[in-house]
Amino acid sequence: MSEQKPFKPKNYDPTTFRDKPVSFVRRSGRMTSGQQRGWDELSPFYLLDVPRGPAATSVAEGATGDPEQLFGRAAPLVIEIGSGQGHAIVHAAAAHPEKNFLALEVFQAGLARTMTAADEEGVRNLRLAEANAPEVLERYLPAGSADEVWVFFPDPWPKQRHQKRRLINEEFAQIAARAIRPGGTLRLATDWEHYAEQMRAVLDAAPGFTRGFAGDWAERFEGRILTAFERKGTAKGRAIRDLAYTRA
Repeated sequence: MSEQKPFKPKNYDPTTFRDKPVSFVRRSGRMTSGQQRGWDELSPFYLLDVPRGPAATSVAEGATGDPEQLFGRAAPLVIEIGSGQGHAIVHAAAAHPEKNFLALEVFQAGLARTMTAADEEGVRNLRLAEANAPEVLERYLPAGSADEVWVFFPDPWPKQRHQKRRLINEEFAQIAARAIRPGGTLRLATDWEHYAEQMRAVLDAAPGFTRGFAGDWAERFEGRILTAFERKGTAKGRAIRDLAYTRA
């Protein structure tokens, strides 16, 4: 008898996380030899061992992490969601050794490059987690543990049928409000006008936040290093829009 294949519903989506779509598609791919070497040598220090749930980037039920123990000290905590290759967070961590920084990313190559860059800069106040960011904020970290949360240039999912995957929505606003201490800040930036307007509408309506800017958009965040990605968006004629919200 042939082995029976598992049943998959008609609209089965392998990237679905529980009953909700995630904001990323985690494609398989090999790291370069240099990235693999950086991963092997540096992950014992930089990479958090977050217990896994059923999915590759999920967080196990009941798993928690105390920032003071994870960093070995008590200090203001800044979290970047979707840190990419780490340009922004490594620069910020080097400039602010008095703060702790946590990079959340699901792509191993980006994490490997971030660790290598941090090591080259002598940065030791940075940790990384290969995990789905909303779960880290919602369950893994204690409530009110973050002083700032950054979401810079998240995937805009520009096609109408894909916009349900966008990270910034009403549920994320609730999760972020839980993670950020009262008086803390949620910072966002995007070069997609429609997404910027959606972000603003969501957070203006969120009960846990108040605007931290006057006018239509916030001033460019001085702590965000100008990356090649941002330059590319500007070169294509897309305006960069910043938002900043204070945890009520």
